[in-house]
Amino acid sequence: MKNSESRRHFLKQALALSAFSVTPGLLAGQTFTSGKPVSPSDRVNLACIGIGNRGGEIINALYNTGLCNIVALCDVDMGAPHTQAILGKFPDVPRFQDFRKMFDAMANQIDAVSVGTPDHSHFPITMMAMALGKHVYVEKPLARTFRENELLMQAARKYKVATQMGNQGHSDGNYFQFKAWVDAGIIKDVTAITAHMNSARRWHGWDTGISRFPQGQPVPDTLDWDLWLMAAEHHDFHKDFVNGQWRSWYHFGLGALGDWGAHIIDTAHEFLNLGLPYEISCLKAEGHNDFFFPQSSTILFRFPERGNMPPVDITWYDGVNNVPAVPEGYGVSELDPNIPPPSTGQIQPAKLNPGKIIYSKELTFKGGSHGSTLSIIPEDKAKEMASRLPEVPKSPSNHFANFLKACKGEEKCRSPFEISGPLSQVFSLGVLSQWLNTRLVFDRNTKQITNHKKANELLAGPPPRKGWEDFYKV
Repeated sequence: MKNSESRRHFLKQALALSAFSVTPGLLAGQTFTSGKPVSPSDRVNLACIGIGNRGGEIINALYNTGLCNIVALCDVDMGAPHTQAILGKFPDVPRFQDFRKMFDAMANQIDAVSVGTPDHSHFPITMMAMALGKHVYVEKPLARTFRENELLMQAARKYKVATQMGNQGHSDGNYFQFKAWVDAGIIKDVTAITAHMNSARRWHGWDTGISRFPQGQPVPDTLDWDLWLMAAEHHDFHKDFVNGQWRSWYHFGLGALGDWGAHIIDTAHEFLNLGLPYEISCLKAEGHNDFFFPQSSTILFRFPERGNMPPVDITWYDGVNNVPAVPEGYGVSELDPNIPPPSTGQIQPAKLNPGKIIYSKELTFKGGSHGSTLSIIPEDKAKEMASRLPEVPKSPSNHFANFLKACKGEEKCRSPFEISGPLSQVFSLGVLSQWLNTRLVFDRNTKQITNHKKANELLAGPPPRKGWEDFYKV
């Protein structure tokens, strides 16, 4: 399958997922089984898609576990300065600009892939990898639109591969503490959660009176701009669309909520069995416009009763001057050294650091981001409860080792698509309320927005560009 015609023929077959009657590996003339675990005695052969910036950090973290071999490197801009560190570290590894050509050439040599690309491009890469029987580690948020998340969950169930979203705190202290405290009845009857991220973002200070996308600029010689866009609707190249700036735009990213919500809301969402909200309201959108995210936002998510658990409201705050009120006895907002700073600079310890406040009928908890553990407030209540707190198990592996061990059948992923998919859908719904600056009513059974036609259409997003349609079939 060396020529472009045979590659197109293969892609048409391999990605027409609804027509599959055999594994995609057999369709491509391969002999591997979809989702086959790697032998415990072997390292996982890992292909890395997106090798600069955050993608490069993911590659290093996976490689440093000692559990994988890096067998392929792929990036739409192999000549960019931010790709050079990884290229220099793995000089003899095969290189590709197009992930489809990488799979054409090396599908039978790859066990798993890491996806460290912009939010809008997670979906097609991950769909193709799973269809080819590859285990996948995908940076958060899982995908940009509600529908893309839904399709990724369906595909993961079909192909039975190991899947992990990159909210790495989901393998650290807060994950194990939250579960232990719920199991022991310490965290129970939660009624409200405040979640907040108040550091400066990339788009802060931009002209919010914008009435169009920025004027196109010359495409760098090393960048395949058409491939960077993937299934997204066409935009002319601009420097403020790439190298992390994509997170600023509704068409490409999920803003502060999609970036940090996965590190702040994740354990509450899983262990309180929140699922999907029935109502999402954008209560504040300072500097709202139709193109990039507000300077500050307040979003209310309302979740119904779940079994014997009461309804829960989560209120999300972002923006430098949109700091939520804290309860009496909150104490100092300490800066956890394990939390990475925002890409635009340092977190300011004098302000409220990224985190959450959890209100139950009897107790109040405060916590940070990522793997930061919870504490009970006020302090005298914490001292009173100290003897009744359960022992919290230590993590047997970090998030990257957990994924690779899952590829080998030794552990189960802690943030598989069945868990991280609904969480990412919460973010997609929140972003729709920001984008439209309105209240949305969501039917959890039909998975439709019932009070806003345009918002309901945006659950799926615009149709994929020509040539990318088959990625959206399961």
